[in-house]
Amino acid sequence: MAPAGVEELHFPHLNIPITIKSITPVLPARPVPAADGDTLYLSNLDDSIGARVFTPTVYFYRSNGSQKPVVSVLRYALSRILVPYYPFSGRLREAKKGKLEVFFGPEQGALFIEAQTEMTLDNLGDVSVPNPAWTTLIYKFPDEEQYKVIDMPLIIAQVTQFSCGGFSLGLRMCHCICDGLGAMQFLSGWAASAKAGSLVINPKPCWDREIFRPRDPPKIEYPHIEYKRVVDGSTLTKSLWQVKPIQKCYRINREFQSHLKNLAQSVRGFPCTTFDAMAAHVWRSFVEALEVKPLDYELRLTFSVNARPKLKTQPLKDGFYGNVVCVACASSTVSGLVNGRLSDATGLIRQARLAVSEEYLRSTIDYVEVDRPRNLEFGGKLTITQWTRFSIYECSDFGWGRPIYAGPIDLTPTPQVCIFLPEGGANSDGTMLLCICLPESASHRFGQLLSLKDSQGS
Repeated sequence: MAPAGVEELHFPHLNIPITIKSITPVLPARPVPAADGDTLYLSNLDDSIGARVFTPTVYFYRSNGSQKPVVSVLRYALSRILVPYYPFSGRLREAKKGKLEVFFGPEQGALFIEAQTEMTLDNLGDVSVPNPAWTTLIYKFPDEEQYKVIDMPLIIAQVTQFSCGGFSLGLRMCHCICDGLGAMQFLSGWAASAKAGSLVINPKPCWDREIFRPRDPPKIEYPHIEYKRVVDGSTLTKSLWQVKPIQKCYRINREFQSHLKNLAQSVRGFPCTTFDAMAAHVWRSFVEALEVKPLDYELRLTFSVNARPKLKTQPLKDGFYGNVVCVACASSTVSGLVNGRLSDATGLIRQARLAVSEEYLRSTIDYVEVDRPRNLEFGGKLTITQWTRFSIYECSDFGWGRPIYAGPIDLTPTPQVCIFLPEGGANSDGTMLLCICLPESASHRFGQLLSLKDSQGS
């Protein structure tokens, strides 16, 4: 029998009125190596279609009695950390054949927004549950085009002060400049500098994107089905985009995750990770809840794999903060997924994860060079993003203690993305939060399947 380890979490529907007090650029506090007109190379891992986005996150802090002025401390620390991380003060533009590069010009810098609200943090309800209603706490330009990254500030930070003395930091960072681990490195330096009142960098940031230049001639050694353009012949995408999906969140304890892992390993006996088993279970539950048709349609599950440990011939220098992730892809027919065993789906994900090697990374770089994807492909796809290994809570103590929540807020603009989040940060028991989008009509069924209340084969 499965342990009772899945709890659906609910968030209130809110309207958070804010008043913007100022919008100002933040330039590096001292001269940096880049002059007006200079450019920096971005690798094809930085410039893949999946990286051409901003990653929005929010951090909530309660008042701890500190008399330090929040806005000036954060703004000044940002200007200091932008000295070693000066690429964040530039802009992106298209160079040859649509490839992006960082360029530097006058009046650039990060963007800093100071805002306030009459609400208190307690008015928001349970701030441990990601809530799409928090969108006003993260700044977007009026009429901003979706997925726009060209000529945008590469860091957009909004500090919103609540009437109780608490505050939120709403952050948008351009994924082209860093992956998740790189973002944690930058955030840690910014937070440490704010806390110390002086510049703190450990490790020293390293750009070094040229090590990922494509080979000449390019050498594509794998099929890279993760980038394959498909016209969705299934009902999966239509069911999510034709009605406004709702965001659902679940707390999944460590005991349930272990049970699922044991189930996945019990038939074949091969070792798998908790991620392998959880991703397989979520994928199956998602597809079955949506009642995807036809049953012989080939679906895809994509997820990012950190390729840093795979680099044997040319290891990265300490402090490298660029993108070093590969998109792994598992595929299965609808029937094979929902009528097969959990261990079968887990095996597909494990195989896709282990297929990411240094050679696969180099082949990805060359594939993007030859056939640069222009649009995000959604056909028959679910993407799972794992944040549970990010030290997002540990990295974001700016002097007011760890945040009471740190992470994303709204998945509904990209409803085919599911996120695994760490809970609370201070807890080390391995509990995760699962956030996913579903049509209202499928959400109850998904919750049942996720909780194993409907028996699924191992």
